[in-house]
Amino acid sequence: MKIIILDGYTENPGDLSWDGFSALGDLTVYDRTPPEDVAERIGDAQIVLTNKTPVTRETLKRCPEVRYIGVLATGYNIVDVGAARERGIVVSNIPTYGTAAVAQFVFALMLELCHHVGEHSRAVKDGAWERCPDFCFWNYPLIELAGKTLGLVGCGRIGRAVAGIGRAFGMEVIGYDKFPVECGSLTYVSLEEVYRRSDFISLHCPLLADNRGMINDESIGKMKDGV
Repeated sequence: MKIIILDGYTENPGDLSWDGFSALGDLTVYDRTPPEDVAERIGDAQIVLTNKTPVTRETLKRCPEVRYIGVLATGYNIVDVGAARERGIVVSNIPTYGTAAVAQFVFALMLELCHHVGEHSRAVKDGAWERCPDFCFWNYPLIELAGKTLGLVGCGRIGRAVAGIGRAFGMEVIGYDKFPVECGSLTYVSLEEVYRRSDFISLHCPLLADNRGMINDESIGKMKDGV
């Protein structure tokens, strides 16, 4: 059995091992694959693993031996799943690998908006605090998360993890999901209410045809000033 990894460097720049895959078959790992080389590199392989390299309908036509496509990420919009379904090809993703990391990064961004730590560090090193006539130096207003409203669009694993952290910061957490799962860290509301009430809005939904471009003039117009 031939196994091809199209963009291994994205997932494993050298700190992980591919030995588990090697034990399953004849493994070839490419660090990166340009779009024009995808079909040629897959060739007659039965298993294809990819992170961000697209696998299109045309590629699948040229690679009839493919039986399984594994996406080494949560999103699988890089694979033409319709074409794969027609050919009986199984497509899977890894829905849980980045839950904690993504939730943590949400708050890295929110805290940067609230405190501008990097900018204040630069300003202090440049002597701005020394030149300031007041002891309490700041270049931007400092905002506390406690008491603010965090609105989530998409309340799956990552959304619910974000909700838990938000509650720990003392935030009110509201969320919208087409298929809500019970979660004690948030209150489900309509999408309109998320737009209207939130001080921060964080999106944790897959990109689908019905939500592409959902943050636009109309939805922003429904939000409070300063969201």
